[in-house]
Amino acid sequence: MNEHVMEALGKAKVVIKDGKVVEVGEPKIKYCPLFHKYRGIEEITPEAIQENMQFRIQDFGMCTSKRKLRMPDFLSFGISETISTLLEEKIIDCAVIVCEGAGTVIIEDPNLVQGIGGRISGIEFTTPITEIINTIGLEKILDPKTAPINQLAGVIKAIDNGYNNIAVTITSAEDAVRLREVENKHESVKIYIFAVHTSGISREDAELLFDQADVITGCASKHLREVARQRKHFSVGSSIPIYAVTRDGEKFMKLRIKKIGGLKEKKGTRIPEPLI
Repeated sequence: MNEHVMEALGKAKVVIKDGKVVEVGEPKIKYCPLFHKYRGIEEITPEAIQENMQFRIQDFGMCTSKRKLRMPDFLSFGISETISTLLEEKIIDCAVIVCEGAGTVIIEDPNLVQGIGGRISGIEFTTPITEIINTIGLEKILDPKTAPINQLAGVIKAIDNGYNNIAVTITSAEDAVRLREVENKHESVKIYIFAVHTSGISREDAELLFDQADVITGCASKHLREVARQRKHFSVGSSIPIYAVTRDGEKFMKLRIKKIGGLKEKKGTRIPEPLI
């Protein structure tokens, strides 16, 4: 039996076993503008989450051997889209991200980054799926036997494999601190930190992310929004803001904006409810 645990839409715990949703927790967020826009979900309930998870399993094989791993851009502006652009432009050598059925992976293919990261987030635990691992490639996976999720170890493996310019997605401020320590030990290595799935983080961790990360997604975090108002970094998006913390982060975001021909101003947008 394979098992996958994630915090899905609404930051609700979801457990999938052998291609079936077997557990859905109570969501902490009741409204998300992205899921409203793209999936027509006006209120996030356990029933809506169950339906959405089952749709993903049927549509692109999430958490199954039939997983479709490559895809073009989904959102006009998002973390996976930005990282894909950096790979296309040869600004980074690889991206260390997380894929269900494989755990932490090292990816060079922009469409693979988009197909993995653009369709799923908040993975907390996963077990190996042979077909996914074979598609990605054994050498690109932190540990094909157990599919662990460990972004720090993934970046260290990428460095050991000769990569110098590395983008990495993280969900914890502690990882950001430790990644900077790794970067400081390697003179020729540059690590670009993208903080994702940030809803519910503490004020202390929000401050730490703004001290350490290059790009941060605001998600439904009240503390990130508060810190951002004080620090006044470049940002994109009103309902779910993405913050460029460093000069590199700002350069990356502006490159993505240029690639898609600019961003349209949106009026009357709602933010996630509640902010946590």
